[in-house]
Amino acid sequence: MYAVIEQGSKQYKVAEGDCIEIELTDIAPDAKTIELDKVLLVSDDNEVKVGTPYLEGAKVIASFKTTAEEAIVKDKKLYPMDFRKRKNSKKRIGHRQKHLQITIDKIQA
Repeated sequence: MYAVIEQGSKQYKVAEGDCIEIELTDIAPDAKTIELDKVLLVSDDNEVKVGTPYLEGAKVIASFKTTAEEAIVKDKKLYPMDFRKRKNSKKRIGHRQKHLQITIDKIQA
């Protein structure tokens, strides 16, 4: 069984037991699980349900490996350049995105 979910304007194909990194969302510091209710598709062994755009009543329950605060991980640092063809007009900016690391526990369709 697998599902396609939408979280933070990105889509993820998940199955039970998968460990994924999603965009950081607001969560309580003492939270143990998170419910993802924007489910686009659920597939069993013999049946596929597709939502328009989301499936009603379907949700994916995920948990954190440890606590919610320790599940926040940082991506590698990116250095975009702002460059114009004039003298002394270069600017280097650093950016490091934060993600939330979760484990998929259950898919309810």
